[in-house]
Amino acid sequence: MSRIGKLPIEVPKSVKITLTDSVLSVVGPKGSLTRQIMPVVSLNISDTAIEVMRVDDSTAARSAHGLTRTLINNMVVGVTNGFQRDLEINGVGYRAEVKGSDLVLALGYSHPVNFQIPDGISIDVEKMTKLSVKGFDKELVGQTAAKIRSFRRPEPYKGKGIKYADETILRKAGKTGKK
Repeated sequence: MSRIGKLPIEVPKSVKITLTDSVLSVVGPKGSLTRQIMPVVSLNISDTAIEVMRVDDSTAARSAHGLTRTLINNMVVGVTNGFQRDLEINGVGYRAEVKGSDLVLALGYSHPVNFQIPDGISIDVEKMTKLSVKGFDKELVGQTAAKIRSFRRPEPYKGKGIKYADETILRKAGKTGKK
């Protein structure tokens, strides 16, 4: 039995959950999310909790048990609290600003990088070098943060680039540091 999968998911009173034809819909104060549920798991939905159970003991069902529980829990947490991923920009002249629905990044290239902010995501820029990507869909928040980071990944010699706030960059010694 999956240790994660057997845990019940607590549902707050402000969240409404419906299951129709193996499509789970979660509606809360921040927004609404839908997800296709795999046929190898079944859901037991009550007013205060959701339980994820396996249909049989096959390998596919065992693999999907904990995954499905975690995905549903992320949906419930997302529509109630939301998710946030923080990024830091390091480098001389590197900065970010939000113009309308675009994020404009100056990253040392000959041109500014324009990034179209997806629907359901909000980006807050503090001090032009700190970004906060916020939203209610955990997958979309992480994907957006990774896309922004990919424009200029941190390099190991000077640490210039875009990194996650909780990420540590392993620094290398240059040619002169090898004495």
